[in-house]
Amino acid sequence: MNTADWLPDGFSVRQIDTNNTRLSVAVGGSGPALVLLHGWPQTSRAWARVMPDLARNHTVVVPDLRGTGDSDRPEGGYAKTNQADDMRGILAALNLTGPSAVAGHDIGSMIAFAWAAAHPEDISHLILVDSLLPGLGLEEAMNVAEGGMWHFGFFMSPHVPEMLFDGHELEFVTATFTAMSNPGTFGPNDLTAYAQAYTGRERLRGGFEHYRTLLDDGRENRALLAERKLPMPILAVGSARSGTATAQVLAPHADNVQGAVAPTGHFVAEEDPGWFTRTVTAFLT
Repeated sequence: MNTADWLPDGFSVRQIDTNNTRLSVAVGGSGPALVLLHGWPQTSRAWARVMPDLARNHTVVVPDLRGTGDSDRPEGGYAKTNQADDMRGILAALNLTGPSAVAGHDIGSMIAFAWAAAHPEDISHLILVDSLLPGLGLEEAMNVAEGGMWHFGFFMSPHVPEMLFDGHELEFVTATFTAMSNPGTFGPNDLTAYAQAYTGRERLRGGFEHYRTLLDDGRENRALLAERKLPMPILAVGSARSGTATAQVLAPHADNVQGAVAPTGHFVAEEDPGWFTRTVTAFLT
């Protein structure tokens, strides 16, 4: 997949070997580090509309998570705390020291949260965008017996989702993204690019591996939170659908949680990049 067609001016892509895998990372701007972690089924492209403005005051670091985009697709290592070590290795390779601001969306927010819980000294500010968190409500939200979301258990099943999605990637991406975003957010080029990033069973597997660790991720998060509260300021951004639910579940586990509700569906940074950059910049300053 050619990244050059979406990469904003002033950003370049590096391949970084760390934590037993190779990760593709876009980097641009100057100042303190701000790491942006995308969700599923997306790639670093998800942040393209906000990267230029955020790079005015920060060194913006935008990886493809392991298993996705132009990063490698190892067999294992998808536990969220292990992917936090992926990110720590990226920052070390880029010689970015000191606490960093970290923003995650969807699956990326789960990695950001695990990173904050396991290594709070690494993170100056934590931004979680329209996310469910393992160990803090995700398990209840995916309980289909109580009307929860069916797709988590389906994606966690070995082999079957790859088999059924194979050949239907664009159809799935188009239906899902359209249903979960404001009209006009994603054009044909966006939908095609995301579908291509997950086309074929190996690319699909790399995406679904992020789901297959979620129950273990929840147990690990609960154990980490039992030891200490999260000390860094946290901004929990909800959508029109999710509201302030994430801020509410985090409040007992953190010293400083702020909630904000975006005027969007699930894909906040792409649906309303102006709102996102204003909100994040205010929080970081």
